[in-house]
Amino acid sequence: METQHYKALVAKLPLLKAEIGKVIIGQQDAVNEVLTALLAGGHCLLEGVPGLAKTLMVRTMADALAMRFKRIQFTPDLMPGDIVGTEVLEEDHNTGKKFFQFNQGPIFANVVLADEINRTPPKTQAAMLEAMQEYKVTYGGTDYPLPKPFLIIATQNPIEQAGTYPLPEAQLDRFLLYIKLSYPSEREELEVLRSTTGTSRADLQTILTDQDILDLQKLTRQVHISDELISLINRIVRASRPADSSVAFVKQWVEWGAGPRAGQALVLCAKARAVLNERFSVTPDDIRALAFPILRHRIALNFRADAEGITTDRVIDELLKAVK
Repeated sequence: METQHYKALVAKLPLLKAEIGKVIIGQQDAVNEVLTALLAGGHCLLEGVPGLAKTLMVRTMADALAMRFKRIQFTPDLMPGDIVGTEVLEEDHNTGKKFFQFNQGPIFANVVLADEINRTPPKTQAAMLEAMQEYKVTYGGTDYPLPKPFLIIATQNPIEQAGTYPLPEAQLDRFLLYIKLSYPSEREELEVLRSTTGTSRADLQTILTDQDILDLQKLTRQVHISDELISLINRIVRASRPADSSVAFVKQWVEWGAGPRAGQALVLCAKARAVLNERFSVTPDDIRALAFPILRHRIALNFRADAEGITTDRVIDELLKAVK
């Protein structure tokens, strides 16, 4: 019965993507990567210029999953209490006694959109660290568990960096995937203009429930991956470190490479991508497709690479060519 249940859930995933496609035109790679992070139980960092439907994509996904959605607009004056919540003084009307009551902040949702996360100071950015890693908030010595499933999707604007606070490497590493959104194709942009400037609105159906997602997350960890592919992932990650690498391109342009968490992320996300494509075994294509969003924020280039215009994606491309 359990096998039939899992097969029924996996069969709904194409319906979920089709439902999101009613609203989001194009950006298929980004949608698939966000859903991969959801199945793997991790968080995403989305980077794209304004107007690429980042917020709409996240809200649409939450609607199709009947998940509680909250959006936090990060600003320079945002405080940690604005995210996790605060204690307020309440009075018991029967006894007249006063007591402190914890009021939950917007972090207490299934899908949290942290909009323009690099616009707020490090103190406020750090308030999300515990929530992202521990799936709970501690306030006044009391732990408050976050709802499950729980997914943080942070966005940042790549072109306007004045007055921003770049995320520290330790916090970047907390994000399972670093997803870059590109401009739509000419055909897709034409369709956007036609479909979004009229009176019609897509009627979204709920495809999967919270419990369905939790079941799919459990299934994801059970997906088969061969020892050969785990070895391949290990060699790719280790080859990204200049001290251990035999790849000349890495030695020339990389300051420091990815840590062990990158390998764990690559294994887990490869399994999630297999589930998303209705497979129960990982293939080399899963690893190649996910190497970019998993490694691009975990590899630091040296000053010479910045001066020459070498990007982390170029380094990852060379890595994949060199490590067979």
